[in-house]
Amino acid sequence: MLAILLPIIAVGIGLSIVLIFKPVINNSIKLLLSFSGAFLLSTIIFEFLPKVYDEASHNVGVFIMAGLLMQILLEFSSKGAEHGHVHHKDAEKFPLVLFISLCTHALIEGFPLEENVSLLYGVVIHKIPIAIIISAFLINSKMSLSKIILFIFIFSLMTPIGAFIKTQITFLDTYNNHINAFVVGVLLHVSTTILFESSKNHQFNASKLGIIILGIVIAYFI
Repeated sequence: MLAILLPIIAVGIGLSIVLIFKPVINNSIKLLLSFSGAFLLSTIIFEFLPKVYDEASHNVGVFIMAGLLMQILLEFSSKGAEHGHVHHKDAEKFPLVLFISLCTHALIEGFPLEENVSLLYGVVIHKIPIAIIISAFLINSKMSLSKIILFIFIFSLMTPIGAFIKTQITFLDTYNNHINAFVVGVLLHVSTTILFESSKNHQFNASKLGIIILGIVIAYFI
C-alpha cells in the first residue's frame, strides 16, 4: 500500500509547493535535487544492489547495463527531465514526447517498490524535487492549468501502477531479479547524473558536498 500512496503524495507535494510558493529553479531547489540524488544512489548501493547480486541470476550485470542504456534512450526524448533538466520548445503544446518518456521511467521504477522499502523511500524523496522542477516548468509555460494538472496527475500514478503490475502479474516473479537488475541500471544512471549535473559547470561546492554527505548518512541509517 505504501508503494501505491507515497509516490502520489510525493508528486502532490512537489506540485503544491509550486502552486503555493511559485519557486524559481534556484540553488535551494538544486541542493534538494542533489540530496535526493545522493539519497537514492545510497539506497541502491547500500540495500538494493547487494540484494540483486545476493540473488544473482544469469547475466545480472547485462540487465543492469540494459537498464542504464534504457534510461539513456529515454533521455533522448525527455532531454534529462528525470534528473532535473526540462526543455520544451513549443510551450503552448502539450509536451507529449516528454510526457511519454517521464511516464515510462516512472512506471519502470515502480516495479520493485512493493518489496523494497528502502528503495521506495529513495524514489519518493527523488520525486519531490523532480515534481517541483517539472511543475514549475509547466506553470511558467503557456499551457492551461487543466493540462498541467492532467500531466502531473497521470505522471503521479505511473510509479504506483508499476508497483501494482509487479504484484498482480505472477509470472513476473520468475524474472524478479532480472527486473530488479534492470531497475538498478535505470536508477543508477539517474542518481549519478543528478550528482554531477545539478551545479553550474559540473563543479562541487561546500554546500553541495555537505548536502550530498547528509543524504548518504541518512540513507545509511534508515
